[in-house]
Amino acid sequence: MPMLILSKVKDGLDPSMKKKAYAFLEKLQESDEPLGLHIEPIVGSVDPRVRTGRVDDKFRCVLFKITAGDEPVYVVHGIWPHDKANSIAERVRLSMNPINGVPEVERVIDEIRAEAQVATPAQSTPEPDRSFELAVAHAPTSDVLVPEATTSIEPEAEHAPRWPDGLTTDVLHGELGIDAELAAAALAAPTDSALVDVLDRARVDWQIDALLDLATGTSVDQVRKTFHLDEPVPVAADDDEDTRLLKALEHPAAQASFAWIEDNAELRRIIEAGDLGAWRLFLHPEQRAYVEGDRRGTFRLSGGAGTGKTVVAIHRARHLATRDASARILLTTFTRNLADDLASGVRQLDDSIELQSKLGVPGIHVKGIDQVAWAVVQMARDGIADAVAEVLGVARTNVLKASPDTLWQEAIDDAGGDLPRELATRAFLEAEYTQIVLPSRITSPTAYLRARRVGRGVALDRAKRVAVWNVIEAYRAKARALDSTDFVEKAAIAAAWLDVRGQRPFDHVIVDEAQDLEPSRLHLLRALVAEGPNDLFICEDSHQRIYGQKVVLSHCGINVRGGRSRRLTLNYRTTAQNLSWAMRVLSGADWTDLEGEDEKHTYHSARSGPEPRLVPTGSVSEELKAAKDVLVSWLPDAALSPEENRLAGRAPTPEAIAVLVRDKYRREAVVSGLSELGFEARSVDRESVRPGKPLVMTMHRAKGLEFTHVLLFGIAEGAVPRSLKDYDVSEADRADALLRERALVYVASTRARDVLAVTWSGEKSQFLV
Repeated sequence: MPMLILSKVKDGLDPSMKKKAYAFLEKLQESDEPLGLHIEPIVGSVDPRVRTGRVDDKFRCVLFKITAGDEPVYVVHGIWPHDKANSIAERVRLSMNPINGVPEVERVIDEIRAEAQVATPAQSTPEPDRSFELAVAHAPTSDVLVPEATTSIEPEAEHAPRWPDGLTTDVLHGELGIDAELAAAALAAPTDSALVDVLDRARVDWQIDALLDLATGTSVDQVRKTFHLDEPVPVAADDDEDTRLLKALEHPAAQASFAWIEDNAELRRIIEAGDLGAWRLFLHPEQRAYVEGDRRGTFRLSGGAGTGKTVVAIHRARHLATRDASARILLTTFTRNLADDLASGVRQLDDSIELQSKLGVPGIHVKGIDQVAWAVVQMARDGIADAVAEVLGVARTNVLKASPDTLWQEAIDDAGGDLPRELATRAFLEAEYTQIVLPSRITSPTAYLRARRVGRGVALDRAKRVAVWNVIEAYRAKARALDSTDFVEKAAIAAAWLDVRGQRPFDHVIVDEAQDLEPSRLHLLRALVAEGPNDLFICEDSHQRIYGQKVVLSHCGINVRGGRSRRLTLNYRTTAQNLSWAMRVLSGADWTDLEGEDEKHTYHSARSGPEPRLVPTGSVSEELKAAKDVLVSWLPDAALSPEENRLAGRAPTPEAIAVLVRDKYRREAVVSGLSELGFEARSVDRESVRPGKPLVMTMHRAKGLEFTHVLLFGIAEGAVPRSLKDYDVSEADRADALLRERALVYVASTRARDVLAVTWSGEKSQFLV
């Protein structure tokens, strides 16, 4: 039976061909002899190993056949329309890099133009883009160094790549094995966007990643280590060429570009993931190191939107589970929707893994952190009373019921008579409670009077503290009368119960989007697993903190000091143009990470696309009409093939289009307004996304999702950021709330993989620079 290896390639599978592609490759896994497959060599191809196979009357698969054993190995390059597939097959070569031995699928520089001519034969041929050749002509030679580039991000400026000092074409080619012409063109690129244009024409995928790493200041030695270029391919002198190539395909560096297909289930998962999911399959060597590496203790992985933190988290959960069947693993995050997405990701990665629902059972447990807290409290039953007393001051056992949202206002009305008017807001009191009182397990007015309130941004004298405490006591009394607690209280109670008993229900805890967790939930994470090797694996990005207030891990009993933090910088999802626009939204503020350190945002994308489209309008009705026009232009045209739709800038399916808004009220207004204009869109709240229509959802709901086309609607001053009058009492609270608003626009804009548009009526938001 032939073995299949999937090669990473852009647009290597037409979305309409998923079922037929699976059928073809499934048959090929059984045997390459059936006449219906038509596995044939290509006359005049640059690589004698290349073959094409018949997927149907109009599509063919491009493969490389390696004969180095009893059964052949096929490297699957992609599936394209017949003529395009033949054109590609003539121009691709599977070989080993002459410098480092890494296997590569090489493309000729003119292939992109050749493909375009095949795909659109009726159109006139445009003037060829010679930016690659011009860049080569003006590239620095080996004795000309690349100048130092600025690291600041200015809203209106193009930025130069941050190459390491002394980097030359000779170093890139002679020491790393990067194609000499590509190296020269990359070093000559004056700006980040020009670099992306160069890399868009690169012949070899891993070289793109390596150059982007270097462009963010990573040293040559670190790139060599990251891509395992310091590990020789284990070939013998008497190995024939195919045997050497097959061994090279097993090298760690090859795993960024080639995936071995073990069985039909894995083949189906890969095909169903399609082009949007391809970056989830092929791990960057650095990502794989985080997935498979052992850690002395807690490890923190940061990185911007689209850099693959969630992918690493999912792969790591699977890695730990397959390495030790008895391991109890928690994969968690802040919201239930995101937890559902994580569970779906685990199943897509390996549907042989059975997800567990009971605490303490071996396997992978995927739940939101509040679901975990609820399960711990439920497991404790009547034994929870002492933990409740430690956290809330009064022992009780009935705490699972949720406190109503009106409870804070009721407490203010009943007990806030001595409270200054400016402090009598839910925003201030809830923040004081979750940031100071609950994490410190304060249960008396005396303890609150002595408590340190670092970072709260407003001083409270004794009288004001007494007034605040009176409201907190009233809040707790009302909750006792209802036998209720809020989610943060449940997390604090669950952590206290686990600490007292010394019971740790998990061996490994992996958390995604940790920046959204406030102190009590972080305390719970620490309490769920004993300190030790591979205990906590924390993925976070301070730029995506859209819930809760700023926290520091060490203040919550979580220690990641001593070099146990790393950052991902390569964006796999968002085009360079969309990423640049989103980063300009971030550049108007200062950011700190979960260790309290300044957070830099030096991220790069390997993908290029159109510039974001900004659409100002004079009124909401005009904005709705403009939004309709944009959405209509994005809808797939049934008269066109998927490839023609892609080239025309249209989405592959209607549900690949999303309209993102600030709140639920605006969501329903947009759906209704578009309907009145004759355009049907689907409102999405907590339910799963269904196909058939473009989607309208809040920016919060869209977190963790991705779409080919995104329209940000209503980005006007007064709407984004929303009114922050409830935070006026505390300068620190107001500044933090403004950060979350800015982060929300960043999160929303980075949901767009390919195309981004932004509309507003009246004055544009202050975030739109």
